[in-house]
Amino acid sequence: MTSPSENYDAIILGAGGAGLMCAAIAGQRGRRVLVVDHADEPGKKILISGGGRCNFTNVGAGPGNYLSANPHFMKSALGRYTPADFIALVDAYGIAWHEKTLGQLFCDGSAKQIVAMLLAECGKGSAVVRCGQPVRDVDHADGRFTVAYGGHLASAPKLVIATGGPSIPKMGATGFAYELAKRFGLKLVEPRPALVPLTLGPDEALFRELSGVAAEVTARAGKTAFREAALFTHRGLSGPAILQISSYWRHGESIGIDFLPSRPAGWLRDAKRSRPKAGVRSVLGGLLPDRLAEALAERLALAGELANLPDKVLESAERRLADWRFHPSGTEGFAKAEVTVGGIATAGLSSQTMEARAVPGLHAIGEAVDLTGWLGGYNFQWAWASGWACGQAL
Repeated sequence: MTSPSENYDAIILGAGGAGLMCAAIAGQRGRRVLVVDHADEPGKKILISGGGRCNFTNVGAGPGNYLSANPHFMKSALGRYTPADFIALVDAYGIAWHEKTLGQLFCDGSAKQIVAMLLAECGKGSAVVRCGQPVRDVDHADGRFTVAYGGHLASAPKLVIATGGPSIPKMGATGFAYELAKRFGLKLVEPRPALVPLTLGPDEALFRELSGVAAEVTARAGKTAFREAALFTHRGLSGPAILQISSYWRHGESIGIDFLPSRPAGWLRDAKRSRPKAGVRSVLGGLLPDRLAEALAERLALAGELANLPDKVLESAERRLADWRFHPSGTEGFAKAEVTVGGIATAGLSSQTMEARAVPGLHAIGEAVDLTGWLGGYNFQWAWASGWACGQAL
């Protein structure tokens, strides 16, 4: 049995970071706002992020930290709602935080504090947040959107798609945003898993046997490189450097790993002068985790003392260690992906208001849009900024 239709100024589908921010801003501007989510509680991705402490922004977040078919789309929203703006909100609620490496900010306590803050902000604007209410149907006629959800019916002249992408389906993530976008004639950039571990095939089984070994490396895909830790797993490669580069990697391509990014050119030749009786395995063992040093030395197949190896051979080994080629067989998919590359094409959206050009009143924000941040708080900053920009326009 469906209840009589409820009227609102805006209906927001999705109670994640972007949806809650949008609802808070629009509500505090006097708009009557409804937020609907099929999940049993709001902010589920926020709650699990950063090991439960929520990496809620990055102090250095800027356009260069994002992937999109349109590299300029994010500039307006990110410029109008900055990391400093969100930090000020966090500070206003007395939430203690700390900075980790590379500008990443985390709660000292719990991610629950960020969700509670967003819900309190929604409360200030009397936004209605209803969870555990699957959307059954969305209709559009006579300038109004009608949403059937749970046992309810609601209508509004504005509808916001904030349901995210399909990454982490165990948290309830789906491709609903894309289905809805297609129904309204919006184009999609093909979605694929991002910030995701890479798998290795049988040819590189030697490296899969290093499961649990980590080292600081520089990982490269094309012209993009990240220097952070890489972790060998029983299925392939993971760790921050690999998750970062996975967003840029395309199936069939190789990635390059510099296992010794701090070593200057000629370091192995210099080791030959200073430690002529040492072997390659011994030298690598002083610079890398033991099992990794052994695996690399085995692949290099340079036996004997350094003194007996020609400089050209050592220089060739150096070059290989600085750009060791892996050919991933794939990724661990949306199940292990933190975010999604691709989504609703930005070409059809206003960068100022997030509104669809072809469907007045329809907006898309957050991860549903073809805009993906690096690992380290950048995706949350996009959620806050796009939610804020949209909330200002409702």
